[in-house]
Amino acid sequence: MELVLVHPQIPHNTGCAARLAAATGLRLHLVEPLGFSLEDRYLKRAGLDYWPMVDLMVHKDWNQAAKFLAEESERPLDQRLRLFSARGGESLFGASFETDDILVFGSEGQGLPAELLAQYPNNRVYVPIRGGVRSLNLANVVCLGAYTAMVQAGVPLPDNAGGHVRHEAADAYPQPADVAKRSS
Repeated sequence: MELVLVHPQIPHNTGCAARLAAATGLRLHLVEPLGFSLEDRYLKRAGLDYWPMVDLMVHKDWNQAAKFLAEESERPLDQRLRLFSARGGESLFGASFETDDILVFGSEGQGLPAELLAQYPNNRVYVPIRGGVRSLNLANVVCLGAYTAMVQAGVPLPDNAGGHVRHEAADAYPQPADVAKRSS
């Protein structure tokens, strides 16, 4: 299972998604353009000292990300994409997930690009919210979506029994840019 943020704008939300990726072992993909630098202090702070544990990929655009992601599984990309949108689709709690699914989230201000939603109209997933509420915070939806999808797909959850052992690379406290890998 993979997490993808398309054009995220707020460093804190992306940092929280990175911390979730560290906690779950899921790879995090960022699709440029980003609304911040990977050297942003708020991004680093939100991810705390967990950046060495984040498998972070950065892609220059959606086409590059899609090409990279398509090579990660034998199942076709269009069957693996789960596009999270506040604008329709299937409820997160009624959707089915597979272990190699790709959970895709849009930017805080615009959501996912219209072209992407139009290309995969049957892949939308939404989190139910009350009328009058436009949307939920991106970091919250990423967390809720990731754990729900993992449970439904049978992906083993981390077993830490509430304990904490500091990661050996945590003292290095690297910048997110230091751990990011770029696709080509």
